[in-house]
Amino acid sequence: MSAEIVCVGETMLLLTAADPTPLDQAPLLTMGVAGAESNVASGLAALGHRAAWLSAVGDDPFGRLVTRTLRESGVDVSGVRVDRDRPTGVFAKDPSPEGSTVHYYRTRSAASGLGPELVGDPRVRAAGRVHLSGITPALSPGCDALTQGLLEAPGLTVSFDVNHRPRLWGPEEAAPRLLALARLADIVFVGRDEAEELWGTSTDRDVRALLPDVERLVVKDAEHGASEFHGGTRVYVPAPTVEVVEPVGAGDAFAAGYLAGDLRGLGGRERLRLGHLCAGRVLRVTGDLADPPPPDQVDELLAVADEHWNERAAGAATRGVSSE
Repeated sequence: MSAEIVCVGETMLLLTAADPTPLDQAPLLTMGVAGAESNVASGLAALGHRAAWLSAVGDDPFGRLVTRTLRESGVDVSGVRVDRDRPTGVFAKDPSPEGSTVHYYRTRSAASGLGPELVGDPRVRAAGRVHLSGITPALSPGCDALTQGLLEAPGLTVSFDVNHRPRLWGPEEAAPRLLALARLADIVFVGRDEAEELWGTSTDRDVRALLPDVERLVVKDAEHGASEFHGGTRVYVPAPTVEVVEPVGAGDAFAAGYLAGDLRGLGGRERLRLGHLCAGRVLRVTGDLADPPPPDQVDELLAVADEHWNERAAGAATRGVSSE
């Protein structure tokens, strides 16, 4: 059975201190797996959807760890290419009281060798839906061409998370390119503060003015809430109040929840609510992933009246988190 959605992008080995100690003081490291697009695929799979991850890894132990981890999460990895000439990318998270710093070791990685030939992959055509992020075009000219090709391919519904990574490219280069790519997408996710840094916009309505022709624009405003613009309609849903342990991965979880709502045929308010529910759970753990609400409880959680939404959603975000 074909996937309902294909997520395309790089996933790397993640190294972090076993204890919340700076790396130059930490004798023990733990290994994990992290990638924006595969995080979305894992979240969708956990919510009961058929999701595939399309990418490349090196012919090395790290690549095998990445593919096995995602396979065990329920993600279809049958389209992942093994590159015998390039390594799997690695990044390290260096914790500090001021917040984590990320160090990338991904130059000439296997995924950076991807190119526009993947646009014709039969898995993409069978699904008809693709999820991308603004990380991929920053990796190499081939990856940029792949992103553009998928966004322009006829017959595909493409969601695009702007996901600007300043360590990959600065705003002077990234801003015009990410804006041009976002304008080609059917669904766009962007943080309000991210859009302000890139494009100088102050409000969600300012972002909409920059992207007037995108069918659905989702602007996330951190702990405050998120807006969906669909045509001339704006829907806003406040974020549930949760105790934040670490924000990394919450945006991917939000995108997974929102896209799951779209695959279920839900309306804008419910799509945003499901995004918030999934993000809230990740905010409460140190890793990039946490169990989303059980699929059989989603409808009940989303049906809460507006005046009770924040309270019920905050409670749902604190229950059943496997990483605690």
